[in-house]
Amino acid sequence: MSLQQKIKDEIKDAMKAKDEVRLSVVRGLVTAFTNELVAKGKKPTDELTDDEALAVIKRGSKQRQDSISQFKAGGRDDLAAKEEAELKIIEAYLPAQMSVEEIKKIAQAKITELGVTDKSKIGILVGAVMKECKGLADGSVVKEVVEQLLA
Repeated sequence: MSLQQKIKDEIKDAMKAKDEVRLSVVRGLVTAFTNELVAKGKKPTDELTDDEALAVIKRGSKQRQDSISQFKAGGRDDLAAKEEAELKIIEAYLPAQMSVEEIKKIAQAKITELGVTDKSKIGILVGAVMKECKGLADGSVVKEVVEQLLA
């Protein structure tokens, strides 16, 4: 079963469980999938590949994280708590993220492979590490690890 179909099935489960937050999040994801299909020039009844669906889910996760930081900066902890609850539900659909140690190993291998010695080529190095991680690491974490290694 595809990721998109699995999430569509979650709507029924959330309705049966009367879980308002989960229902809202899952409906939002299904809508985002439909919007992505239309943007790609496909029919709304078509299905996204699992990679495309993951990209949509990651985008939703990133939006929630941005909202949380802005709400906390604005002193709106009530809205931040709502976004955090939604983020937890979304993260359940994402693959597990790599640990900092795993990212460090990959970054060190890329530093020797590319021969990077100073911070002038940090962008190239971060890009290479991100490509190696295949979406299993957050870009900000990778950048932080690379900066520590080059310091």
